[in-house]
Amino acid sequence: MEQQRPFAMSIAGLDPSGGAGLLADIKTFEQHRVNGFGVCTALTVQTPSQFVSVEWLPLTCILAQSKPLLTGNPVSYCKIGIMPDIQSLLALVRQVKQFSPGIRIILDPVLKASSGFSFHNSIHQLAWKELLAEIYLLTPNYDEALLLTGLTDGEAAARQLSSGCAVLLKGGHHKNKPGYDILYINDVVHTYPPLLTKVFPKHGSGCVLSAAITAGLANGLSLEEACDNGKAYTEKLLASHSSLTGYHHP
Repeated sequence: MEQQRPFAMSIAGLDPSGGAGLLADIKTFEQHRVNGFGVCTALTVQTPSQFVSVEWLPLTCILAQSKPLLTGNPVSYCKIGIMPDIQSLLALVRQVKQFSPGIRIILDPVLKASSGFSFHNSIHQLAWKELLAEIYLLTPNYDEALLLTGLTDGEAAARQLSSGCAVLLKGGHHKNKPGYDILYINDVVHTYPPLLTKVFPKHGSGCVLSAAITAGLANGLSLEEACDNGKAYTEKLLASHSSLTGYHHP
């Protein structure tokens, strides 16, 4: 008999195009042979190239979706995507950890859509510092790391953020080292250089990367291995097609 797959959860927005958010996360979980649960935080109107609008679901609705799945199944890792503000995000993380003690949270701090739409009008750095103590891994891109710290150097920003939790600084927006992802775990730094030379910009690639890392962790990989696996998986997606929509490959 085949061994039951591990569980992972995505708490994220619904992108009808399927390239980002909840649908992209579940596609990624499935390719990694992980039993994926999906909880919706927002209903968006968007295409791969345009973000039109967002309708946020209340926190009570998000928690109502989450509770029976978390209390009834051994979910060890949970990825969280877009939320309307830091206060509701912090409340969500704390409640999820109450539903499933010991669960580890991977947070993709989606502050702006790839099309340019901003989700957060202001950054409360003290509240973010409080949040970092509650999560396992933060996966900001270069620009998000700057916004979260107020610094002008992305690597210095990631080092500062890593005082609260592990941080994977994504290299897609890195001005000096494009494609280089850097993992900060306390004082230890791991660098992941690009693996493929011919890749194309993709809608939702950051979502896919954090979901692939979550799936790798659920499958028993170490954090360093999961980040390596996640990068390789995401680069396959980036190289899969020249359009903004990528194809998922195991």
